[in-house]
Amino acid sequence: MKAVGLLSGGLDSTLAVRLMVEQGVEVIAVKFTSPFCQCDSGGCCHAAEQARRMGVPLKTFAKGDDYIEVVRHPRHGWGSGMNPCIDCRIFMLRKTKVYMEEVGAAFIFTGEVLGQRPMSQHRRALDLIEREAGLEGRILRPLSARHLPPTEAESKGWVDRERLLAIEGRSRKSQISKAQELGIKDYPCPAGGCLLTDQRFAAKLRDLFAHQDHVTMHDIRLLKIGRHFRSGRSKVICGRNEDENEALRRQPCDRDSVLEVVGYVGPTVVLQGESTAVTLQFAATVAAAYSDADAAEVAVKCRSLGAEGEIRVARPDRSSLQPHAV
Repeated sequence: MKAVGLLSGGLDSTLAVRLMVEQGVEVIAVKFTSPFCQCDSGGCCHAAEQARRMGVPLKTFAKGDDYIEVVRHPRHGWGSGMNPCIDCRIFMLRKTKVYMEEVGAAFIFTGEVLGQRPMSQHRRALDLIEREAGLEGRILRPLSARHLPPTEAESKGWVDRERLLAIEGRSRKSQISKAQELGIKDYPCPAGGCLLTDQRFAAKLRDLFAHQDHVTMHDIRLLKIGRHFRSGRSKVICGRNEDENEALRRQPCDRDSVLEVVGYVGPTVVLQGESTAVTLQFAATVAAAYSDADAAEVAVKCRSLGAEGEIRVARPDRSSLQPHAV
């Protein structure tokens, strides 16, 4: 029997895949990527590594611009930050359902644990997610299966319910013990996987949604870099170190302006939005303030729409500039 399993590469999803493989299920793993996910720290794709170790194929889907709308207008609300956990699960499972039908798989399984996450993994939320994804009775959760009603996969004997687990709650002791028993190693720490739960990032995202009608993945990526300031409806992003400066030099699109102080060490600054005399002056002031310039007046080079110019500004005190989110 063929099944599609959601695999982030973390302990729970890896364990779920292994349990299905142990039962002789032909598993195809699916991973979703997004600019909000920090699961693959250090440049390592944990899902790809775990899939390789278990000998299962991995299909990767990117959450695109349609996912931004899910974050912006979640039908079932946000969690502690801007995390639309219920809507996010529905989004992923709907896309997984399409893929399941394409590859001729019989059911979907996940690494979810009953009661582990307060917003999306209690019993009512699990039922709601299944129903809205159009997958009632077709999502198996191997780690908590014996706390939940039998799914189609169990009722039809495709998997043995007695060999599934009965884990519940936030502790991971049972998962760690089972992983040791099965020889599963090198899984990442589960904490801090989603930027949308981070309050500082959530503040930047709220500000972006409040000032910009059309938000792209380019805009989202820039939220992860630098200090952010507002000048009317335009945004100024100031690099905090050379890595961020380099990232800002690579990131801007055609409509952005890039500013750097002439003759001194300083930040790369990107102006998003209207490049008016007022907004360019403000962006140049930010660049000067965070540079090591000691002159009373500072020259700032500006590249915008293929043209290059220079703005001269008085070097202000940094304390006079208040980033809306650092």
